[in-house]
Parts: sequence; structure tokens; C-alpha cells
Amino acid sequence: MGTAIINTLVISCAVAVVICAWKVVNTLWVRPKKLEKYLRKQGFKGNNYKVLFGDMKEFSMMLDMAKSKPIKQWGGGDDVLRRVLPFPHHALQKYGKNFIIWFGWKPRVHIMEPELIKDVLMNSNDFLKRRHNPLVKFIVPGLVSYDGDKWSKHRRLLNPAFHVHKLKNMSPDFQLSCRKMIEKWGMMVSSKGSHELDVWPDVQALTCDVIARTSFGSTYEEGAQIFELLNEQAELVASTIQSLYIPGMRFLPTKRNKRIKAIEKEVELLLRRIIDNKLKAMKARESNDDNLLGMMLESKIKDVDHHGMTINELMDECKLFYFAGQETTATLLVWTMILLSKHQEWQSRAREEVLNVFRNKSLDFDGLNRLYVVTMIIHEVLRLYPPAVGLPRRINRDITVRGRTLPSGTEVHVPVILLHYDEENWGADVKEFKPERFSGGVSKAVKNQVAYLPFGWGPRICIGQNFAMLEAKVALSMILKNFSFEVSPSYVHAPHTVFTLQPQYGAQLILHKL
Repeated sequence: MGTAIINTLVISCAVAVVICAWKVVNTLWVRPKKLEKYLRKQGFKGNNYKVLFGDMKEFSMMLDMAKSKPIKQWGGGDDVLRRVLPFPHHALQKYGKNFIIWFGWKPRVHIMEPELIKDVLMNSNDFLKRRHNPLVKFIVPGLVSYDGDKWSKHRRLLNPAFHVHKLKNMSPDFQLSCRKMIEKWGMMVSSKGSHELDVWPDVQALTCDVIARTSFGSTYEEGAQIFELLNEQAELVASTIQSLYIPGMRFLPTKRNKRIKAIEKEVELLLRRIIDNKLKAMKARESNDDNLLGMMLESKIKDVDHHGMTINELMDECKLFYFAGQETTATLLVWTMILLSKHQEWQSRAREEVLNVFRNKSLDFDGLNRLYVVTMIIHEVLRLYPPAVGLPRRINRDITVRGRTLPSGTEVHVPVILLHYDEENWGADVKEFKPERFSGGVSKAVKNQVAYLPFGWGPRICIGQNFAMLEAKVALSMILKNFSFEVSPSYVHAPHTVFTLQPQYGAQLILHKL
């Protein structure tokens, strides 16, 4: 009897080992090779699959090499693409507009056909937000990470905070935050008439203050620590995304993982303090619900059927808007200043327009909507230096779009910045800074509007796009009224991606007081 039991255990263990071995072989070799063969039949080309790592070794090597070398003679689109997305740019040149990159054993299909992109981005029920690396939730949680009913509920609850009448009421707060930066720069410039300055940290501080005031009813000082922690978190998480992710790695007690979790706890403590203070003020009727945090809390207070957000979900939305809301506008503003420093004729045209509209009066919402030259410039900056360089999606079942079947488990990626530099859609001058291409609006600037995606497309288009555009117009108008600026000889052109497209070594400009 004892021998029989032992034999049974041995056989069971052997079977378990064989099953586990098969699962490993199937995951790392059999299934990827089947997917490779199938995707090639659908017209998607790419490198042959390499076991375990796929294209990640070459991907990481090319990215590290690109980041080590700034762009010497900047202005050419290919130089930007080779630095920001070196491997995808290489794959595009080699394989055409629909290509595959192997992230480990998972194929990521990159699509650049506008009609195919439209179908993918419009169908948010089948093409879901990608969760390739669980660590991403630490930096971009909340609305942008949800799918299905949960996304619909959160979008519905958050939409009122971004209605036009709310944005009108935010304009004075935008100006108040910007005035602090203008005064600081004015003191630096006043004694000499000009001053060399890295404007990037100050632009980040400005957009930080705006988010704190308009979305949470607090000030920069109260939220500064959260921003610093989230920026550090972004750097740590970004480094994991650019390397091969092995399931379970986030649980290992590495220095990076420990710091990521420690930051998460610190941020949650700070946010809970802000939320608790806001709740107390609202209950004592010392504060209203006329900002993002207030509206979310108000819906929670009134929610008797538990259809609102939990406290944890509410904190996730706070983290998202602290980080994404600040980063998007900060990068838009800094690239606008850099490009206007290089293209002085457009800086002059923008300043002339601002002075004509607001010469002897403060900025108002209607006047900001009449800034046509400024709007053209912002659109062109968003084309050349979009905050998000790509839009990732995933599918959980076989889906056929435009005659191509994508198998379950495939990741789909829309390479935004590659689309923005696509000559077929934008013309032979695609690499040039030409705001006039938007003189008739976006629809007339590009052959197909789905080739312009600075804020995404379809039902999941960025909820804060109008907020970002208005904030950028306010800040740029106030800067143009007070200063002229040019590129400093010490400026190094080195766009690179953390989660948004940023100047790697800052933005050194020379400011002149007007």
C-alpha cells in the first residue's frame, strides 16, 4: 500500500512537471511562433521571434544609445524619431506601416493606416487599455486604466468638471498661478534686461500650481510633495517598461520595488490628508464642490446606493490628475517656448495677436478663443512634440478589422509621433515647423484627421484636452506680453520620453524684458 502511494505521488509529480514544462514551452515558444506565422499572413511584418526576449535587447540598446546622444542640428523630423522611438522608427523604415515588435514573447502590432486606427480607437469595448506591466498602475491609475462599465461610470462622474462653464471659471486661477512665475522671471531679468534660465522647472511648477488650485482647491505648496514623489515614481516605473517584464518581478524585494511601494504609501497619506480636510470643510460649509475633488466627494456623500467612487478609486483619480494633468500641459508649454525661441517670426506674430486682443485688459475666455495664431502654433507644437508618443491597446478575443484578423492576446499600438511625421498624410514639409498648416483647422491640415492624435481619438479621447489648451493659451499669452525669448547657446536639444515627451537636459532660454 505504501509503495502504491509513493508511486502515485511520483507519477503525479512527474505529470505536474511535464504540464508545467509544457506551459513554459508553449508560452515562450509554441504560441509566439504560431502568432508570428498568423500575423505575417495578415500582412504584419517584423523580425523573427527570438525566444524569451523577442526584440527587447535590441530595443533597449537602441534606446540607450539614442539617449546618450543629443540632436546636434535640430529641426529634422527623422532626428527626433530616431531619438524618441529609435527601434519603432527603424522597424517602420524596414517593414512598412504595419509592423510587429516583440516585447518578450508578446507581439505588439503597430498600425499606421488611418482607417484601421479609427476602427481600433472607436471600438473601446474590444480594444482595451493595455496592462503589460502592473507597475504602471502606480503612476497612471484611475480613468485612463479602466475599461467597460467602470470606465463609463468614472467618465460620467468626471465629465461635469470639464464643461465649458467650469473652464471659464478656472481662467482667473490659471492667471493667478502664471502671475507668480512671471513675477519671478521679472525679478531675474530686471537688473540686466535679460537673463539665461532653464524654464522647464518653472513651467512644471506653474502647471503643478494650476492643477492644485483648480482641481483640488489647494496651493502648490500643499501639493508640491505629491508632484515630486509622482515624478520620481514615473522615472522608476518608466525604467521597468523599457526592459523585459517577467510576471511576479514586482514582488521581489529589490531597491526599486521597495522605493515604488514606499512612494505609493507616502502619496496616499498626503492625498488622504487633502481629502479629509476637504470633506471637513464641505461638511462645515466652509468650502464648495466647485472643483474636481469637491465634485467627486459631493457625489460620494450623496451616493446612498454605492454607485459613486470608493475612497481608493477617488485617490486614484487624484493621482492621475496630479500627474497627467500637470505633465501634459507642462510639456506642451515648454516645447512651445523652445520652438518659438527658434522661430522668432512666429513668436512675433503670436505676441502681436495677444497684444491686439488683450492690450489694455486682462485675459478673458472669449478673447482667448479669438487667438487664432496662438492656436495654430499650439496645434503644430502638439504635432511635432505630442505629450504621449503612442496609444497602447490589447484584445482578449480574435477580432477582425478591415479584413485583418488579430488573434486574442495581441497588443495593438498606435505610434502617435510616427503618424505626426508621416509624409503621406502631412505632405513633403512634414518635418518643418509650419503652424500655417492649421490655418483652416485640423480637418484641412492633414489628409486624414486620424493621423493627428495629440489627445487620442474616439470615446476615450483625453477628458482634459480643453483644460490643457486653455491653460496653455493663458500661460503663453502672459509670457508673450512680458518677455521675448531666444534659445541659449547652452541649450541641448534632447527630446526623450518618461511618460510624456520632455526635454532631457532642460530648456535653457534667454529671456528679455519687454
